[in-house]
Amino acid sequence: MQTDFLPGSRLISLMLLMSLIHQLPILKVDDVVTVKDTSHQHFDLVVAQDGSGDYLSLTGAINALPMYTYERVVIYVKNGIYEEKIRLEQDNITIIGENVDSTVIQYSQLRSDWEANKDYIGPAVVNLHADNIILKNLTIINTQPRMKEHAFAIYGTGTRIILFNCRAISKGGDTVSLWNYKSGMYYHGQCYFEGGVDFVCPRGWCYITDSRFYEVRETAALWHAGVLDKNQKMVIRNSSFDGATRFDLGRHHYEAQFFLIDCTFSKNVNNRSIYRSVNLKNPEKNRPYFWGDRYYFYNCQREGGNYKWFENNLEQSGISNPGSITASWTFDGQWDPEQTALPVVIDWDIRGKDLYLNFQENLTIRGQLTIETASGNTLTFKEGRGRKTLRFEAKSTLSAKELKKGLQIVTGSITANTPTVNERILDSRINLPKN
Repeated sequence: MQTDFLPGSRLISLMLLMSLIHQLPILKVDDVVTVKDTSHQHFDLVVAQDGSGDYLSLTGAINALPMYTYERVVIYVKNGIYEEKIRLEQDNITIIGENVDSTVIQYSQLRSDWEANKDYIGPAVVNLHADNIILKNLTIINTQPRMKEHAFAIYGTGTRIILFNCRAISKGGDTVSLWNYKSGMYYHGQCYFEGGVDFVCPRGWCYITDSRFYEVRETAALWHAGVLDKNQKMVIRNSSFDGATRFDLGRHHYEAQFFLIDCTFSKNVNNRSIYRSVNLKNPEKNRPYFWGDRYYFYNCQREGGNYKWFENNLEQSGISNPGSITASWTFDGQWDPEQTALPVVIDWDIRGKDLYLNFQENLTIRGQLTIETASGNTLTFKEGRGRKTLRFEAKSTLSAKELKKGLQIVTGSITANTPTVNERILDSRINLPKN
């Protein structure tokens, strides 16, 4: 049942969107991204402008969420131009678009206008103030036309945030601004980023792979801040950069650390390394700079010839093998968004008819979850949603002997809550360790 209102005419929005899309760089065949089909995935809420879903807008779907989401909630958004800006405060939310080219969230919002007249939603089109968020197959556009203003497409202070197969576009600066400077960890894969100065500007830890960057002005594309921990870093692998003539690759104002591995630059990139921007008139306003310049490159190439400043210097970082620079390494082992291992039971306990399974991470339960022992004893899931420990109840008293061969999932499934690029679903056998 739809609980919000169908937006009115979208002719102007469509014309503006087509204008923006026509300005995107032409993709080569090798740049085309193949995205895994999502038709098999579980969707908790469906957003569709034609009335075929649960809600007509993302705002309606988000407003329907409970205050706390202990389990992962998946919102599927059908193709359409959604003229709205949104704010997420609930953890463990996934928003998946039907198609990256045709599922568009857009809004016109200057940061300065929002600062002058603040609303609760926030200064960006998509405002993320929650942890463990996944955005997939979406185009997010700040449609304001000014090039010398700050205009967020995505802004937030959460951590463990994934953007996968998304387009984030603005004509202004700070297009993607994820600013949890204490513990922010961000993973972006197979994305397209466009904007003015500092248009991808994370604070904390950030890993970007297989993506494209387009700078609309003669300003710096990248920006990073890693002030509270010397290990905070921005890593970009196997990605390409293009933009206006003589655009700068990157800069920073505070402590920062950049790694660019197997990246390509168009002929338009300026012959200037990443640099620290300082206040020369009022040097007392500059923040402490204890760790020095940390700009590391490996196997980067420029159309028309390379510049000396991005020669291989990875060994200066203490890393000799570029293959060791992974997402997990970037996040110092705190998070591996590329992991594929299924949830694992680390120990278990029998209490009469009750079986307690303790996993290594928090879990989401899908459907009516039942499991079975090798002897045919059926157990029904009773409690533990969103937690590491699940309690099951058997029809008869359990024994450790009948659990030696593990358990079989009969109905339902168990999904890891930790955000990863691919869902990790346990829907068949559960192996148990020896107790």
